[in-house]
Amino acid sequence: MTKHNLQRAKQVLRRLVEGIDPETGEELPNDTVLHRAEVIRVLLTSMEVVEEASQRASRRSQLPPSVSQRCSEDEQRHLTEAFQAGPTIEVLASNHGRTVNAIESRLESLGLLTASQRTTQPRFPLSEGPET
Repeated sequence: MTKHNLQRAKQVLRRLVEGIDPETGEELPNDTVLHRAEVIRVLLTSMEVVEEASQRASRRSQLPPSVSQRCSEDEQRHLTEAFQAGPTIEVLASNHGRTVNAIESRLESLGLLTASQRTTQPRFPLSEGPET
């Protein structure tokens, strides 16, 4: 869903909650189903859902371009070479279009970084077996 569609959905829902026809701007008749408490609650909930989707899309648009893409063997080789050349993790993340967490995770899986050297917490830490 595009940013424009989300904004339009919020506008329409807001107008309906206010009892106004979103197309004409005229007040809706008092006997319309939209004046029922349960329907208003559903519309308000829908507004919250649309707002959350809008915020999620906004956050997603700020992520690096390679987020959610698999790391190819070629990229791993380049990352290994670049890491050994000494730039910071932040520079590596920027150059590879990935987050710092993703770069640290990859370097850790390649044995080039230990968990104690990480500056971020893994999103999906490996389980060390069942707790006793």
